[in-house]
Amino acid sequence: MTSVKDFRVEEPATADGLGRGAFVFTDDYSVFDWGKMPDSIPNKGASLCAMGAANFERLEAEGVPTHYRGVVSGGEVVPLSAVATPPREMAIELTQVPDLPHDGREYDYEAFHAAAAENYLIPLEIVFRNTVPVGSSLRGRADPDEFGLEHDTWPDEPVDLPEPVVEFSTKFEESDRYLSRAEADDIAGRADVEDLEAVARRVNDLVTETAAEAGLKHEDGKIECCYFDGEIRVADVVGTFDENRFSHGGQQLSKEVVRQYHKRTQPEWVEAVEAAKAAAKERDVADWRTLCEREPEPLADHVVDAVRDMYSAGANAYLDRELFDAPPLSAAVETVREL
Repeated sequence: MTSVKDFRVEEPATADGLGRGAFVFTDDYSVFDWGKMPDSIPNKGASLCAMGAANFERLEAEGVPTHYRGVVSGGEVVPLSAVATPPREMAIELTQVPDLPHDGREYDYEAFHAAAAENYLIPLEIVFRNTVPVGSSLRGRADPDEFGLEHDTWPDEPVDLPEPVVEFSTKFEESDRYLSRAEADDIAGRADVEDLEAVARRVNDLVTETAAEAGLKHEDGKIECCYFDGEIRVADVVGTFDENRFSHGGQQLSKEVVRQYHKRTQPEWVEAVEAAKAAAKERDVADWRTLCEREPEPLADHVVDAVRDMYSAGANAYLDRELFDAPPLSAAVETVREL
């Protein structure tokens, strides 16, 4: 179970075989790694399910292996084109997810891979970036000239990268951290880091092209992958407004809208989160939430409505289909812009 979707197991994976199950998408949301926030956003879960399904079906059509089996409608597993109403369940193949033992912030990946055999969820997130938007963590970790940009400092607006950048971060640690290529290759186990990058670039290309056809700009995103019988397969969900950042006319259309709204309206909580993460690192504590002195407040009703329409209208545009009852994308964008 994750903070925004439930996980149903129908047939568990084994050391030498994939299992079967489903993601059940909820309308919960999470920002700043907090986990489930105190309110929810209608239609959010269905939009993630529909966009993720569309991307998986396109990837499979282009020969990129995934764990996707279809969406669930009326108890049956069907392609996205067969549903008339927004789906909330995605049928998937399951891989093994061994425990990752740790002592404080020291994680034992050798134990993880000893239990993983050749069928496991790779304990990495592979991040790809086409632009560096405001709020991107890359701004705090690298200078513009490292990517061929003619800037001494990061400007106050999004910056397009000359070429997409691929990075690796941890997946199962309490506080995710970015990794060197050598560290990522070690943590990936039997999966090759160069192959993971190649898969990520193919996903990035597909999502970027699909977004452009919908009038959206694809700024960045991430994938997760599983390794089975020598093959890397794209897992989790890809190309949604939670996993990726999109924009339209310079306006963000992604979970980043909610993240930036919290920064503006609940700065004390955001600062408490940052302080707790720093304290956990200093004290070698894995779960930083136990050190956080504040709780987040719910969103105002008009903000929930605006974000709901962003997810729904954005999904309609991306799918090129009126699957959701939503305003035109242009209207949803202007409402979000005014938050």
